[in-house]
Amino acid sequence: MNVLVIGSAPDATQARDWDMRAFDQVVVINNAWRAAIHWNELIFPYDFPDENKPAKLLNHQKFVTEDQFVPAQNLFGGFVYAGATMAFTAGYWSLANHLPTKMCFLGCNMHYSNSGPTHFYGTGQPDPLRVDITLTSLRACSHRLLILAKMRGCDIVSLSAGKTNLHVPQINFDELLEYQPAFSISWEKMNQALKYEKTLNYYVEDGRYWLQENFFCRDKLERLDRIWVDALTPVPVN
Repeated sequence: MNVLVIGSAPDATQARDWDMRAFDQVVVINNAWRAAIHWNELIFPYDFPDENKPAKLLNHQKFVTEDQFVPAQNLFGGFVYAGATMAFTAGYWSLANHLPTKMCFLGCNMHYSNSGPTHFYGTGQPDPLRVDITLTSLRACSHRLLILAKMRGCDIVSLSAGKTNLHVPQINFDELLEYQPAFSISWEKMNQALKYEKTLNYYVEDGRYWLQENFFCRDKLERLDRIWVDALTPVPVN
C-alpha cells in the first residue's frame, strides 16, 4: 500500500503530471484538493472554512475530520508528542488507517520563502512555524513519525526538493519504486523517548491540547525533542 500526502506548498501541483497509479490512496490537506486532479481523502481541522471545501465529492472521495483523525493520532500518543500541524496529523491518520508500506509527502516541506508565493494558491499562513507547545522541534516531530512508521513496516519519503523542515529522506518521483532507506535508528533512544512520553503523560483525549497548555512544561518537551532527534542518524551514501 502506497499513500501520497499532499500539502499546499507551490510544488504540490506536480502531482497533476504524475502517474497516480503509483499510489493506492491520495490524502490532500486543506486547500490541496485544488492542486491535485486525483485524490481520495481531504483532511482538515475543525476551523477549516466551508467555502474552501469542494462543493461535491465523487464516489471514491471523502472528508476526514477531527472525529476520525483525533482517535487515530491518539493511537500514537496524541497531539502534544506528534506535533499539531496537519502534515503530521495526515501522516498519523494514514499510518493508522491505511497501513501503508510506503508513505510519500508532497508540498509539505514546511519551509516558507521570504518572497514570492508560499503556497500553490499564493500566500498563506506558515502554520507549522507558529509558536506552539507541540512544535518545539519540527525535526524531532519528523523523526518520531518516521521511526514509528518504520516500526509498522512503513518507509516515509518526501517527493519535494529544496529546503525543508520535514526531516525525512527526499527523493524524486522516478526513484520511488527502488527507494531503500539510508538511515539508522537507535532503538535504545526510541524506547527512552517513548518511556519519557509515558512518564510525562501529556495526553489529551479530545485533541484540544491548547485548552490545557498550562499543564505542559516546555523544558521537558525540549528534552524529549533531543531524544527523538538523536534516535535517527542518516547513513552516508557511497
